[in-house]
Amino acid sequence: MAAAHGPPPAAGRPSADAPLIARLDHWYGRLEEGLNLAAALSIFVLMIVGMLQIVGRTVFDLPIEGYIDWIEFFAILYAVAGISYCQSKGGHIRMEILLGEMRGRLLWFFEALAVLIGLVIIGLLVYSTWQNFERAWSIGDSSMDIRLPLWPSKLVVPVALAVLWLRLLLQLAGYLRLLRDPTLPPVAVPIVQTTAETARKEIDEAMRALEIEQRQKTGRG
Repeated sequence: MAAAHGPPPAAGRPSADAPLIARLDHWYGRLEEGLNLAAALSIFVLMIVGMLQIVGRTVFDLPIEGYIDWIEFFAILYAVAGISYCQSKGGHIRMEILLGEMRGRLLWFFEALAVLIGLVIIGLLVYSTWQNFERAWSIGDSSMDIRLPLWPSKLVVPVALAVLWLRLLLQLAGYLRLLRDPTLPPVAVPIVQTTAETARKEIDEAMRALEIEQRQKTGRG
């Protein structure tokens, strides 16, 4: 699972004459953003439920029935729903000691190879997690406390991994496009800044914040 180097593509909806891969990347990104939002909202809801559990148990002696079961049921949502979004933005951890020194077709070849390996691994995980869901469905697997059916939460895993698999397939097409013609702008592949670029950006942000703070102090004086 790799990321790209180079100038970022233009933001916003691609034009009608944009390459097909750019339009697919845009609309597929909408799906990923929705899943990532669902994961974020699940964290917020679970925080609220946790607060209600603490207050209800300690103040009113009214704990939420099956609290642990509900937490475990929804935890899978924020654990995997945003995984494809993370991949699309290059937010995963990667080692760039060698790739950082590569340029042109050599770089795109190894990036494509890494994504191809990811496709194989994620494909196997989709198959195995789907079998896990089918097993839970067939035997009526449920939680220990309130007998909450577990198949919905187990279905989330292969679905999220399938979304990730399609994202990797789209990235593989993007890398093969660059491998064919390295002069093309990167499309459908994540843009990862180098360490120097990241440090420069953080320094610029810190200097701007310091300048704003000094202006505010001068205005008050």
